[in-house]
Amino acid sequence: MKEYAGNRKFIVVCILAGSLLAMILLCMDTAMPPGKKESGQRVRKFGATYMTMNNPYFQDMNAEIEEIVEANGDILIFRDPAQDQEKQNEQILDMLEEGITGLFLNPVNWETVRPALVACKEAGVPVFVIDTNVYDDEYVAFSILSDNYDAGVQCARDMMRKRSRARVVVIDSPGTKSIDDRVRGFLDTIAGNEAYEVVSWLHGRGELEISMDVMQELLRSGQEFDVVLGGNDPTALGALAALQMNQMQDGILIYGIDGSPDGKVMIKEGYMEGSSAQQPLLIANEALAMAYAYLDGEEVEKLVIVPVAMITRDNIDDFDLAGWQ
Repeated sequence: MKEYAGNRKFIVVCILAGSLLAMILLCMDTAMPPGKKESGQRVRKFGATYMTMNNPYFQDMNAEIEEIVEANGDILIFRDPAQDQEKQNEQILDMLEEGITGLFLNPVNWETVRPALVACKEAGVPVFVIDTNVYDDEYVAFSILSDNYDAGVQCARDMMRKRSRARVVVIDSPGTKSIDDRVRGFLDTIAGNEAYEVVSWLHGRGELEISMDVMQELLRSGQEFDVVLGGNDPTALGALAALQMNQMQDGILIYGIDGSPDGKVMIKEGYMEGSSAQQPLLIANEALAMAYAYLDGEEVEKLVIVPVAMITRDNIDDFDLAGWQ
């Protein structure tokens, strides 16, 4: 009897252990690991295209979007049109052929991107515009961008506090609406004040190397100036590089717009005067949240404007030099 009781107890323990193991295995099998879809849940494929990937701003923004998309068990494919709107339009058509369910778009040219927008509309693929808006916004689900106009205003106001007079060089990027708005904010702020004069307009296309080259040409012309407004930080850094190569940076206030890590280091070191800071990681996160909400049938705002903040040597210690705001 004792042997039977002992065997019975052993059998009960084995049954309980087996049941516990089965429950653990069942939980392991049915639980959804992070980043995985439940059985039957559709995997979404997003497309993304930015005016250029030759800019840390877009590199970091895309990395943030990619990380979030993949954490949700979805897929992101992206293309680099390298400042060519015709190429970007073709790439968008290719992504439509690949079966994307939504497109994150930063256009090269806010007007001539229209054929791609029409194609997305016809394919039933919503477009989520980031960083700079498009002219034909009736074709997009929403736009989320920095307060680009105010970024230009902030740079102008800082300049006017520090200089009673100035001869300004503007380095813009025609067709890039975000940079157009920044320049317009700057010009509107100094309008009507004869003490501040724009003496030269250069087209830097938002890239360091191009901005450096056009500034080199201006320096060879002998044009005198004491302030540079760059349409973004790479533009300002390109102008700075040209001035440094010619040992002419002393006494010139250089402004960028981005608040990039490289820009902040140059402000800290005293080579750039200031940068009106954007928040690309915040924009990426907000864009993702809105995109998923839209695809799930929820209503989202048509236009979201993200504030900017002026960074100068006076407050540079309040910002992280290694990252974005």
